[in-house]
Amino acid sequence: MSDVSSNMNDARSEDQPDFAGRYNQFIAANEKKQMQLIPELVDQGSVGLEILMKFLHQGKENPQVIHGMVYQTLFAVEIPIVQDFLAANFSQGILSLRSDQGIDYTELRDLLVKQDFLEADRLTMQKLCEIAGAAATKRKWLYFSEVESIPIVDLRTINDLWLFNSQGKFGFSVQRELWLALNQEFPKLWEAINWKSGNNWTRYPQQFTWNLSAPKGHLPLSNQLRGVQVIKAIFAHPAWQREN
Repeated sequence: MSDVSSNMNDARSEDQPDFAGRYNQFIAANEKKQMQLIPELVDQGSVGLEILMKFLHQGKENPQVIHGMVYQTLFAVEIPIVQDFLAANFSQGILSLRSDQGIDYTELRDLLVKQDFLEADRLTMQKLCEIAGAAATKRKWLYFSEVESIPIVDLRTINDLWLFNSQGKFGFSVQRELWLALNQEFPKLWEAINWKSGNNWTRYPQQFTWNLSAPKGHLPLSNQLRGVQVIKAIFAHPAWQREN
Protein backbone atom coordinates (compact mmCIF):
# COMPACT_ATOMS: atom_id res chain seq x y z
CA MET A 1 0.00 0.00 0.00
CA SER A 2 1.51 3.35 -1.01
CA ASP A 3 1.82 6.35 1.27
CA VAL A 4 -1.13 8.70 1.47
CA SER A 5 -0.54 12.42 1.68
CA SER A 6 -1.12 13.86 5.14
CA ASN A 7 -2.76 16.89 3.54
CA MET A 8 -6.38 16.07 2.77
CA ASN A 9 -8.16 18.33 0.28
CA ASP A 10 -9.93 21.33 1.80
CA ALA A 11 -13.14 20.49 -0.05
CA ARG A 12 -14.81 17.35 1.24
CA SER A 13 -14.51 14.43 -1.12
CA GLU A 14 -18.25 13.81 -0.79
CA ASP A 15 -18.80 17.05 -2.72
CA GLN A 16 -16.78 15.83 -5.69
CA PRO A 17 -18.82 14.71 -8.73
CA ASP A 18 -17.53 11.13 -8.81
CA PHE A 19 -17.92 10.42 -5.09
CA ALA A 20 -21.51 9.13 -5.13
CA GLY A 21 -20.85 6.78 -8.03
CA ARG A 22 -17.71 5.36 -6.49
CA TYR A 23 -19.34 4.98 -3.09
CA ASN A 24 -22.34 3.19 -4.58
CA GLN A 25 -20.01 0.93 -6.55
CA PHE A 26 -18.23 -0.02 -3.34
CA ILE A 27 -21.36 -0.76 -1.30
CA ALA A 28 -22.89 -2.74 -4.18
CA ALA A 29 -19.89 -5.08 -4.35
CA ASN A 30 -19.90 -8.39 -2.49
CA GLU A 31 -17.79 -8.72 0.64
CA LYS A 32 -14.88 -10.45 -1.09
CA LYS A 33 -14.67 -7.67 -3.68
CA GLN A 34 -14.99 -4.99 -1.01
CA MET A 35 -12.03 -6.49 0.84
CA GLN A 36 -10.02 -6.30 -2.37
CA LEU A 37 -11.04 -2.68 -2.94
CA ILE A 38 -10.14 -1.38 0.52
CA PRO A 39 -6.36 -1.01 -0.01
CA GLU A 40 -7.03 0.50 -3.45
CA LEU A 41 -9.29 3.13 -1.90
CA VAL A 42 -6.63 4.03 0.66
CA ASP A 43 -4.08 4.44 -2.11
CA GLN A 44 -6.42 6.83 -3.92
CA GLY A 45 -6.17 9.41 -1.13
CA SER A 46 -8.92 11.71 0.10
CA VAL A 47 -11.81 10.38 -2.02
CA GLY A 48 -11.05 6.77 -1.13
CA LEU A 49 -10.67 7.54 2.56
CA GLU A 50 -13.96 9.48 2.61
CA ILE A 51 -15.67 6.46 1.02
CA LEU A 52 -14.32 4.18 3.73
CA MET A 53 -15.23 6.58 6.52
CA LYS A 54 -18.77 7.00 5.21
CA PHE A 55 -19.17 3.24 4.82
CA LEU A 56 -17.94 2.63 8.36
CA HIS A 57 -20.22 5.30 9.79
CA GLN A 58 -23.24 3.92 7.92
CA GLY A 59 -22.60 0.50 9.47
CA LYS A 60 -22.15 1.82 12.99
CA GLU A 61 -25.42 0.42 14.35
CA ASN A 62 -25.04 -3.04 12.82
CA PRO A 63 -21.36 -3.71 12.07
CA GLN A 64 -20.34 -6.71 10.00
CA VAL A 65 -16.95 -8.36 9.45
CA ILE A 66 -16.24 -6.05 6.49
CA HIS A 67 -16.59 -3.05 8.82
CA GLY A 68 -13.93 -4.60 11.02
CA MET A 69 -11.50 -4.62 8.11
CA VAL A 70 -12.36 -1.01 7.22
CA TYR A 71 -11.85 0.05 10.84
CA GLN A 72 -8.46 -1.71 11.03
CA THR A 73 -7.41 -0.07 7.78
CA LEU A 74 -8.40 3.43 8.88
CA PHE A 75 -6.85 2.86 12.32
CA ALA A 76 -3.49 2.34 10.60
CA VAL A 77 -3.77 5.51 8.47
CA GLU A 78 -1.79 8.22 10.22
CA ILE A 79 -3.75 11.19 8.93
CA PRO A 80 -5.29 13.61 11.46
CA ILE A 81 -8.71 13.86 9.78
CA VAL A 82 -9.03 10.06 9.76
CA GLN A 83 -7.90 9.69 13.36
CA ASP A 84 -10.22 12.51 14.41
CA PHE A 85 -13.10 10.73 12.69
CA LEU A 86 -12.36 7.48 14.54
CA ALA A 87 -11.95 9.28 17.87
CA ALA A 88 -15.25 11.10 17.43
CA ASN A 89 -17.31 8.16 16.19
CA PHE A 90 -15.55 4.98 17.32
CA SER A 91 -13.66 5.82 20.48
CA GLN A 92 -14.38 2.29 21.80
CA GLY A 93 -13.90 0.57 18.43
CA ILE A 94 -16.76 -0.79 16.35
CA LEU A 95 -17.88 -3.45 18.83
CA SER A 96 -19.45 -3.07 22.23
CA LEU A 97 -17.07 -4.62 24.77
CA ARG A 98 -19.86 -6.09 26.87
CA SER A 99 -19.22 -8.26 29.90
CA ASP A 100 -21.53 -9.74 32.50
CA GLN A 101 -18.62 -9.91 34.94
CA GLY A 102 -17.12 -6.48 34.48
CA ILE A 103 -14.15 -7.81 32.50
CA ASP A 104 -12.19 -5.17 30.57
CA TYR A 105 -11.56 -6.27 26.97
CA THR A 106 -9.90 -3.04 25.82
CA GLU A 107 -6.39 -4.51 25.66
CA LEU A 108 -7.62 -7.56 23.73
CA ARG A 109 -9.41 -5.28 21.28
CA ASP A 110 -6.30 -3.16 20.74
CA LEU A 111 -4.05 -6.18 20.16
CA LEU A 112 -6.45 -7.63 17.62
CA VAL A 113 -6.95 -4.34 15.79
CA LYS A 114 -3.16 -4.21 15.40
CA GLN A 115 -3.18 -7.91 14.37
CA ASP A 116 -0.82 -8.87 17.16
CA PHE A 117 -2.35 -12.32 17.17
CA LEU A 118 0.27 -14.01 19.36
CA GLU A 119 -0.24 -11.64 22.29
CA ALA A 120 -4.00 -11.59 21.66
CA ASP A 121 -4.08 -15.38 21.88
CA ARG A 122 -2.25 -15.35 25.21
CA LEU A 123 -4.54 -12.65 26.55
CA THR A 124 -7.63 -14.54 25.37
CA MET A 125 -6.78 -17.52 27.57
CA GLN A 126 -5.99 -15.16 30.44
CA LYS A 127 -9.39 -13.52 30.10
CA LEU A 128 -11.21 -16.86 29.91
CA CYS A 129 -9.47 -17.94 33.11
CA GLU A 130 -10.30 -14.62 34.73
CA ILE A 131 -13.98 -15.18 33.93
CA ALA A 132 -13.83 -18.75 35.25
CA GLY A 133 -12.56 -17.63 38.64
CA ALA A 134 -9.56 -17.42 40.94
CA ALA A 135 -8.62 -21.10 40.67
CA ALA A 136 -8.49 -21.02 36.87
CA THR A 137 -6.62 -17.72 36.93
CA LYS A 138 -3.99 -19.21 39.22
CA ARG A 139 -3.48 -22.40 37.20
CA LYS A 140 -3.67 -20.45 33.88
CA TRP A 141 -5.86 -22.97 32.09
CA LEU A 142 -9.47 -24.11 32.12
CA TYR A 143 -11.25 -27.23 33.24
CA PHE A 144 -14.02 -28.20 30.83
CA SER A 145 -16.50 -27.95 33.70
CA GLU A 146 -15.66 -24.25 34.08
CA VAL A 147 -16.57 -23.39 30.49
CA GLU A 148 -20.32 -23.59 31.07
CA SER A 149 -20.04 -20.86 33.71
CA ILE A 150 -18.66 -18.38 31.17
CA PRO A 151 -21.45 -15.88 30.43
CA ILE A 152 -22.86 -15.85 26.91
CA VAL A 153 -22.15 -12.14 26.60
CA ASP A 154 -18.46 -12.52 27.45
CA LEU A 155 -17.81 -15.44 25.13
CA ARG A 156 -19.52 -13.59 22.30
CA THR A 157 -17.46 -10.46 22.97
CA ILE A 158 -14.20 -12.42 22.83
CA ASN A 159 -15.27 -14.34 19.74
CA ASP A 160 -16.52 -11.26 17.88
CA LEU A 161 -13.28 -9.41 18.57
CA TRP A 162 -11.39 -12.25 16.88
CA LEU A 163 -13.89 -12.56 14.06
CA PHE A 164 -14.13 -8.87 13.20
CA ASN A 165 -10.38 -8.29 13.31
CA SER A 166 -9.36 -11.24 11.15
CA GLN A 167 -11.56 -10.76 8.08
CA GLY A 168 -13.77 -13.52 9.45
CA LYS A 169 -10.99 -16.12 9.55
CA PHE A 170 -10.45 -16.60 13.29
CA GLY A 171 -12.68 -17.24 16.30
CA PHE A 172 -14.26 -20.07 18.27
CA SER A 173 -17.39 -19.83 16.13
CA VAL A 174 -15.31 -20.35 12.98
CA GLN A 175 -13.64 -23.41 14.48
CA ARG A 176 -17.03 -24.76 15.56
CA GLU A 177 -18.47 -24.38 12.06
CA LEU A 178 -15.52 -26.27 10.60
CA TRP A 179 -15.89 -29.00 13.24
CA LEU A 180 -19.58 -29.43 12.45
CA ALA A 181 -18.83 -29.57 8.72
CA LEU A 182 -16.27 -32.31 9.45
CA ASN A 183 -18.88 -34.45 11.22
CA GLN A 184 -17.53 -33.38 14.61
CA GLU A 185 -14.32 -35.34 14.06
CA PHE A 186 -11.55 -33.60 15.97
CA PRO A 187 -8.63 -35.31 14.15
CA LYS A 188 -9.94 -33.87 10.88
CA LEU A 189 -10.33 -30.45 12.49
CA TRP A 190 -6.73 -30.44 13.75
CA GLU A 191 -5.51 -31.14 10.22
CA ALA A 192 -7.81 -28.53 8.66
CA ILE A 193 -6.68 -25.73 10.96
CA ASN A 194 -3.04 -26.85 10.99
CA TRP A 195 -2.81 -27.77 14.64
CA LYS A 196 -1.51 -31.19 13.69
CA SER A 197 0.15 -32.79 10.68
CA GLY A 198 0.08 -36.58 10.60
CA ASN A 199 1.18 -37.72 14.04
CA ASN A 200 2.92 -34.45 14.87
CA TRP A 201 1.30 -31.66 16.86
CA THR A 202 2.16 -28.13 15.76
CA ARG A 203 4.74 -26.77 18.21
CA TYR A 204 3.90 -23.64 20.20
CA PRO A 205 4.60 -20.88 19.44
CA GLN A 206 7.09 -21.08 16.59
CA GLN A 207 5.18 -23.42 14.28
CA PHE A 208 1.88 -21.61 14.52
CA THR A 209 1.06 -18.85 12.02
CA TRP A 210 0.44 -15.51 13.69
CA ASN A 211 -0.95 -13.61 10.72
CA LEU A 212 -3.79 -13.77 8.20
CA SER A 213 -1.97 -16.23 5.96
CA ALA A 214 -2.97 -18.92 8.47
CA PRO A 215 -5.72 -21.41 7.59
CA LYS A 216 -9.28 -20.49 8.48
CA GLY A 217 -9.93 -21.34 12.13
CA HIS A 218 -6.21 -21.48 13.04
CA LEU A 219 -6.71 -19.09 15.97
CA PRO A 220 -7.33 -18.73 18.88
CA LEU A 221 -5.58 -21.75 20.31
CA SER A 222 -6.77 -24.37 22.78
CA ASN A 223 -4.30 -26.74 24.46
CA GLN A 224 -5.09 -30.21 23.09
CA LEU A 225 -2.42 -31.94 25.15
CA ARG A 226 -5.06 -32.16 27.90
CA GLY A 227 -7.63 -33.61 25.50
CA VAL A 228 -10.65 -32.23 23.67
CA GLN A 229 -13.00 -31.66 26.59
CA VAL A 230 -12.38 -27.92 26.92
CA ILE A 231 -12.79 -27.05 23.26
CA LYS A 232 -15.77 -29.41 23.01
CA ALA A 233 -17.36 -27.55 25.92
CA ILE A 234 -16.70 -24.24 24.14
CA PHE A 235 -18.34 -25.57 20.98
CA ALA A 236 -21.36 -26.69 23.04
CA HIS A 237 -21.72 -23.31 24.75
CA PRO A 238 -25.09 -21.56 24.24
CA ALA A 239 -23.27 -18.43 23.01
CA TRP A 240 -23.55 -19.75 19.47
CA GLN A 241 -27.35 -19.81 19.61
CA ARG A 242 -27.78 -16.27 18.39
CA GLU A 243 -31.41 -15.97 19.40
CA ASN A 244 -30.27 -15.78 23.05
